[in-house]
Amino acid sequence: MEFRKVQRTGGSSYVISLPKEWVQSMNIKKNEPLPVKVQADGSLLILPRSSEDKKSWEKEFQVDSIKDPVFLFRCLVGSYIAGYTAIRISASTRLSPAIRKAVRDFSSMTIGQQIVEETDSFILIRDILNPAEMPFENSIRRMFVIIGTMYNDAMTALEARDPGLAEDIINRDVEVDKLQWLVSRQYHLMFRDATLPEKLHVTVEGASSYYTVSRSLERIGDHGVRIASHLPVLIRNEVDDEVAAGMLAATDAAMSILDSSMRSLFSSDIVDANRTIDMVGDLARMTDGISALAHEKTGEVALSIGYIAESIRRAGEYSADISEAIINQIIRD
Repeated sequence: MEFRKVQRTGGSSYVISLPKEWVQSMNIKKNEPLPVKVQADGSLLILPRSSEDKKSWEKEFQVDSIKDPVFLFRCLVGSYIAGYTAIRISASTRLSPAIRKAVRDFSSMTIGQQIVEETDSFILIRDILNPAEMPFENSIRRMFVIIGTMYNDAMTALEARDPGLAEDIINRDVEVDKLQWLVSRQYHLMFRDATLPEKLHVTVEGASSYYTVSRSLERIGDHGVRIASHLPVLIRNEVDDEVAAGMLAATDAAMSILDSSMRSLFSSDIVDANRTIDMVGDLARMTDGISALAHEKTGEVALSIGYIAESIRRAGEYSADISEAIINQIIRD
């Protein structure tokens, strides 16, 4: 760490010299105005230029050696979350149909990623979303609403014996994933753009809490998919009313935990968050009762009942994790 002396000039101003190497590397000119921000911890942040003037941050994938389109898709998602503003996919010859499909799937499953150029051997994707237009809270609230409808509709599908509704629940999880990736991207962008927290009206610590909450919500959504994927077995075999009633009651309890956690998040109520965590014990006893009923069944019915019971319990536990994150945030603040 380098130390520089504070000097007084003009009787009322204090100055400190900037490192020559940094000035040259940032191409800062004489008399150029530099933004200065006071941070929450009292430190000063000197920015070389406004975020609007920053160059595009690009990532390129040369796919001649990539034969697995799933692998490419995962790399594209990683680039998106890392915050790249442009992604190039190129090949020495033609891009294969499988690679093109992976790129298009990525574009359709992410928010703000648009294919802007395309040839036989090249595709360019650019980020057209202004991060400040999608505050963390908006994304979290949307994830919460989608997940709530997934679980409610899962139990409706069980009661109405509607496998088509169960299939629709599985498709809805894509929206939850898209929002979670967006939250992850914005969180990581904060470490490259020091002005972004102010634009999003959130501290870096607050963004970290939202990121943690989004991970829990995404996992709750995954368990909703797991429940929906096993419902056709129960519908097809006409599972008895006792099992269905137990699942309905347990799902209602799990969603009550989630509702309470989200209420605590938006109200910053530490007492409510603590009470919510204690609700998991009752849910565990309810899901244990459902699992006991599974032992009375055989084959795929028994397995499906057991998997659904476990996923309902896990949904409640991940909801309680949100309350734990809220307590940690409130104590820190």
